[in-house]
Amino acid sequence: MNKKILTLGLLLCSALGATAQVSLVNPVPQEVIVTSNGELLNAPAQWTINADAKQMSGYIYDALLTASPEIVKKSDFKVTIGVRGDKKVNKYKNHIPAKAEGYYLKVTDKEVVIAGNDEKGLFYGVQTLLGMMKEGKLEACTITDWPDVPFRGTVEGFYGTPWSHAARISQLEFYGRNKMNVYIYGPKDDPWHRDKWREPYPEVEANRIAELVNVAKKNGVNFYWAIHPGVDIKWNDEDRDYLMAKLEVMYELGVRSFAVFFDDIWGEGAKADKQAALLNYIDDNFVQVKKDVAPLILCPTEYNKGWANEQGGYLRTLGTNLNKGIEVMWTGNSVVACIDKPTMEWINERIQRKGYIWLNFPVNDFVRDHILMGPAYGNGLDIACDVSGFVSNPMEYAETSKISLYGIADYCWNMEAYDYQSNWEKSLKEILPSNHEALRTFALYNKDLGPNGHGFRREEGEELKDIVEAALQGDQFATAMLNVACNELEIACDILLNDNSNAQLLHEIRPWVIQGKNLAAYGKAVCTMRLFAEMKDNKGATSQFINFENLYKQARSLQKQMFDFENNKAMRHPYQIGTKLGTKVLLPTLNKIFAMSTEKYNAARGTDLNATAEYNPFKLSSTVKQLALLPVKLNGDVVEIASALEVINWQADGELLLESETAVTFQGMDFNFGVNGVAKNFRLELFVNGAWREVGLLHYSDNDPVIHTGNELGGMTATKLRITNISGEEQKVFFKNFRFVRR
Repeated sequence: MNKKILTLGLLLCSALGATAQVSLVNPVPQEVIVTSNGELLNAPAQWTINADAKQMSGYIYDALLTASPEIVKKSDFKVTIGVRGDKKVNKYKNHIPAKAEGYYLKVTDKEVVIAGNDEKGLFYGVQTLLGMMKEGKLEACTITDWPDVPFRGTVEGFYGTPWSHAARISQLEFYGRNKMNVYIYGPKDDPWHRDKWREPYPEVEANRIAELVNVAKKNGVNFYWAIHPGVDIKWNDEDRDYLMAKLEVMYELGVRSFAVFFDDIWGEGAKADKQAALLNYIDDNFVQVKKDVAPLILCPTEYNKGWANEQGGYLRTLGTNLNKGIEVMWTGNSVVACIDKPTMEWINERIQRKGYIWLNFPVNDFVRDHILMGPAYGNGLDIACDVSGFVSNPMEYAETSKISLYGIADYCWNMEAYDYQSNWEKSLKEILPSNHEALRTFALYNKDLGPNGHGFRREEGEELKDIVEAALQGDQFATAMLNVACNELEIACDILLNDNSNAQLLHEIRPWVIQGKNLAAYGKAVCTMRLFAEMKDNKGATSQFINFENLYKQARSLQKQMFDFENNKAMRHPYQIGTKLGTKVLLPTLNKIFAMSTEKYNAARGTDLNATAEYNPFKLSSTVKQLALLPVKLNGDVVEIASALEVINWQADGELLLESETAVTFQGMDFNFGVNGVAKNFRLELFVNGAWREVGLLHYSDNDPVIHTGNELGGMTATKLRITNISGEEQKVFFKNFRFVRR
């Protein structure tokens, strides 16, 4: 039967309730035939395992042990398991899809049969059975299933706090349940992955990696260990031997899958011919020799179309020179982008193989004031045959990332049937079954990234669209409905703050939940302000204290409370630069209503209340595109510009400008562009008494990239500062940190 027809049938049956149990399964199976009349079967209390001897132990059998039925030698219910070639499932061989990791599953009132095309397929068939049984029921059906994308999973490749050991274990178990088969270990802040790549791991860290490898195996996951030598690699035999020795050490720890990263570098390490030669050497003398090592993965320096130098021929050199079995990673048309058919046609032609997608979502290391809890969508549903692998780069918030990763698993398994909205609803129940409705209400305001240098945005506030438009036109009913939405957000936040059923999730989202309460209170105050602005002399009010001016004072107070909370480091995670939510629709709408209501009140009463809604005493602008949207943060007397986690192409004469609404007296300043000796290429100026004055820049040592200011800075009072590239040519730098201290 045609796959599309079967998928449609599954969706229709789901709407009628007949596939209530199959609909619990993630990812959505390829082909489902329901053989009952809609009635569900009670899951048995006991069952007997029927399998060849080799299947009666190992990680597949262990997965069956996690099911609720007790395994006994004799029972009325039988579970037959095996892979193609096993005697116990031989009569089902014609039903098994001849596809890698495929399986056939049959459920009746007397037995379950799971026959895999290979070991992974059998494991995934067991996971489908376990998913169906979540609510203690079974459904008579047959399922024929396989993945669209060969390699599916995640790359821990973000900047920031690496995942904890416990979080990684939880992730690997999550991948097993959701049929993801790849985890690439490449955290930027692991020194033995990047800065100390030549050195072996200390014993404690080595033992942790060995444990992760074992957990990955038990969950059907390929544990890829990535090395990042490009920052300081020397293209000689000595460094090549260091790298090979490090791979041998990792092999002894149990690692059987490897990647080499050359992303976010420039200079000697970025040469395509040298990279290809090194990768080929590893492939010829390590991967092929070992026989049990997975295909090697390369993350190239030009890993997106926006950075591709066609004239330089980097990508075509890789395509021509690299051994054909080596995978090449790709982020799309830019660093952060969705993937479509034209994207894959463009890159595949150049690298002469199918691209291995590194999707920079839901990673938030470039928008650290937002936490991303929305669905995974926007990628083409027709690219299954164009990609060799598809991995997501998540957030440093491992538990929260599972919301989007749940969708990535579904998308990669069965693209044509992928429905991101229904998957998102399922994911929330999976992550927090006790209070998934509260989580959903809160997550509605944590989907979009806000303005960012990559220009990557997400849907947010669609459910408010009609009432927002009407409320801005003065419709009182719409304003009341907006007030209800704010009340719902407040209730959801309070419920989440008292839910310890997923303690790790609450720990990760807690700053945004608390800020959500502030936003909800601000919304209720503003909506009530709007209603009072229409009253004459407070008529209709039930309290003399609750009047427009007191509501105005409350709203102004909440604006500052949100700003102060956002800039309170004690209330944030270590790398978090702020705490924003609802920034695409809800907060901008509330700010507009605040301004409109205040202006209306001023016009009617002759008052002069400040109608400015957003509070931030500093404004940043830049002709360097990658810096223009970086947020400015305050922590007491320290003013910081958020870091940019990519190579900055700072053009000649390009400038960064920071303006203050009031004069600032400077006490000290330093910033880090990640390059030694680069201070001479930039000029720092302060705007003092209506004129620009230059301040000297220097490094304290030749091998220190931190840029310091001359002594003349201390005590200078200015309203603006700017930094300009005066070298006459483009400078490739990082923007690791920038701060000054005010008196």
